[in-house]
Amino acid sequence: MMEGNLLIFIFILSLAALFFLILKLKIDPFISLIVVAFLTALVIGFAPSEIPVLITEGFGSTLVGVGILIGLGVIFGQLLGASGAIEKIAEAVLKVFGIKRSPAGLSITGVAVSIPVFFDAAFVILSGLVKSLTKKTGISIVSFVTALGVGLIVAHSMIAPTPGPMIVAENTGADLGLFIVYGLICAIPATLVGGYIYGMAIGKKIKPSIEDIEAQLPEKLDKPKKEISTGLSFFLLALPIALILLNTISGLWIAEGSTAASILGFIGDKNVALLISVLTAIVVLRPYISTPYSQLYSEAISSGGMIILVTGAGGAFGAVINESGIGDYLVETMQSWSIPVVLLVFIFSQILRASLGSATVALVTTSTIMGPMAADLGISPVLMGLAICAGAIGLSLPNDSGFWVVNKFGRLTIPQTIQAWTIGGFIAGLTALAMVLVLSLFSGILPGL
Repeated sequence: MMEGNLLIFIFILSLAALFFLILKLKIDPFISLIVVAFLTALVIGFAPSEIPVLITEGFGSTLVGVGILIGLGVIFGQLLGASGAIEKIAEAVLKVFGIKRSPAGLSITGVAVSIPVFFDAAFVILSGLVKSLTKKTGISIVSFVTALGVGLIVAHSMIAPTPGPMIVAENTGADLGLFIVYGLICAIPATLVGGYIYGMAIGKKIKPSIEDIEAQLPEKLDKPKKEISTGLSFFLLALPIALILLNTISGLWIAEGSTAASILGFIGDKNVALLISVLTAIVVLRPYISTPYSQLYSEAISSGGMIILVTGAGGAFGAVINESGIGDYLVETMQSWSIPVVLLVFIFSQILRASLGSATVALVTTSTIMGPMAADLGISPVLMGLAICAGAIGLSLPNDSGFWVVNKFGRLTIPQTIQAWTIGGFIAGLTALAMVLVLSLFSGILPGL
């Protein structure tokens, strides 16, 4: 079994091989991810008999979290699209923010939605707006995907009561109320810089034609039977988000183990919430949909199947990297570095984010190791926690299932996904770190710092 710097070298080499297979040889991402996962495991030194189990478990464990979600999300989006609801929501966003600032509106919407809703679920729910806004505004789809994706991942990584930031606040001993307030202060600029400003800039360089976008979508659906109202459109979009929020409410304000907590927790489970939303849409939207439901289901399942395969394969690749011991080696190495604490925990979290392919794992791992040291290192628990959160935002690579969710639902090529999602998130993370450093200037003045 390889150890030390060789593990880092193999990780970089495996990413290079993955990009070569997908970009140069034009091999499907699902096949490429599985091949690279097997080869990487062999090179690292796993026993051949262990490798199939490791990869299948990584594939399966990823889909446990997002498999049903993706399937239901695709069907939900198909129903909203066929009814004209997505078009109505897009028109409303344009009225509030205007055409030029519509990506900013989508980005801020992403921040709000991702606080109670997991990233994957939120991106699936809101991705239907991307194509609609692209067609209405003429702004590049890359700008909208960047704005939405970055807004979602910033809130997912920085703002409690999202589970990752909640764990960070707990492990560092930070006051949760103050952690939420300062998290918002850091998150909004990070979202606007990495999602809106960078998204608009990269969108001017990468602007697929609307024909290219349409070519990646199912056959155009029939026009709605009658026009749906804006209020009903927003209600249906907000329904799964509101139901999922019930889970958060039950955990914060209702006694654990009570009947009410059990009921709200069940309804608020992301898979149950989306299932309820799909069933509601099937019934409520029937007067507005002229396309046969059998056609809608067929097209949704067809497109969702490939997304599920690629997402699972990304999880399989990530499992190989995770089990290799790269995380443990990074912990040992970085603890010996002599750099400012805020920067140290940011780098630590950032490297774990990139190498393990999970923002939540990076948050939990970094805060578990470094959090208890806050008092000894003479730093505010809030500042340390926020720096950890900032590090988990960016550098999403193909070993991250979220990379493939953005790639497929955003209808981007692999290079476009890297430029929009990976780099946009990295810029947002650096901006969040800059905000943490600004807050540190007021240490001892502002409460909790």
